[in-house]
Amino acid sequence: MSLQIIPKERQAKGAFNGGEIVENKPIGFPREGGFIRPYSNLFYWANAEAKVDSTIGLHPHEGFEIMSFVLKGSIRHYDTKLQEWRSLKAGDAQIIRAGGGISHAEFMAQGAVMFQIWFDPDLSKTLGQPASYNDYTADSLPVVQDDDVCVQTYIGGGAPITLDTPGLEILRFGFDKADYRRPISPEKIHSLYVIEGSCKINGEVVKADDFVIMEDSDELHVESREAGDIFMVSSPSTLDYQTYAQMMQQRMGA
Repeated sequence: MSLQIIPKERQAKGAFNGGEIVENKPIGFPREGGFIRPYSNLFYWANAEAKVDSTIGLHPHEGFEIMSFVLKGSIRHYDTKLQEWRSLKAGDAQIIRAGGGISHAEFMAQGAVMFQIWFDPDLSKTLGQPASYNDYTADSLPVVQDDDVCVQTYIGGGAPITLDTPGLEILRFGFDKADYRRPISPEKIHSLYVIEGSCKINGEVVKADDFVIMEDSDELHVESREAGDIFMVSSPSTLDYQTYAQMMQQRMGA
């Protein structure tokens, strides 16, 4: 088993509107520093917090599948497909399938916190598709109690969210305390963000805002004597297509 822990201090940093919105990024853009570069079909992962009400103006995307997960507070979203503002609150998720091109803007209310994660699909297919956008409310996402842990499923296991990016499972684990074991696939890379609390993951001590990458493991073991909240994305160890990140690495090495 391989397990890496990337604390907040080693993650990339970003900000919008003069620091009105601040970000730590487990997977950032190369120019932003940070320890981790894109891997599997994960291209970008930001944890954004609004210090005051703030709007990120209209900007374009294409090809990627971009998901936002609202962890605290509320946000609003506008895009050129729907041409209207839509609201999301804590627990909700949204997806932009950017396809051949779409522009969008975001408003974050003061105190709002969200993940934005960019998934790297087969661009030879997605760039030829029309853009689409969907909201998913918290109550539309399946939740089960598994021993001491409340498990919410975003992707996989009968959850309603579907992507063109293959092989993904996205789960969120909430608990007051835990000695929790769950089988996981050793053929996937498991990327975990500790939203809240201090605990052990597979025997290693982690704290809030730590990012954990696990490979070659068939079990997730969480031990905690306090409340915690962990978000996990499982993605394939190998892909049968070339990602955008791989194409860029090849061009830079040419």
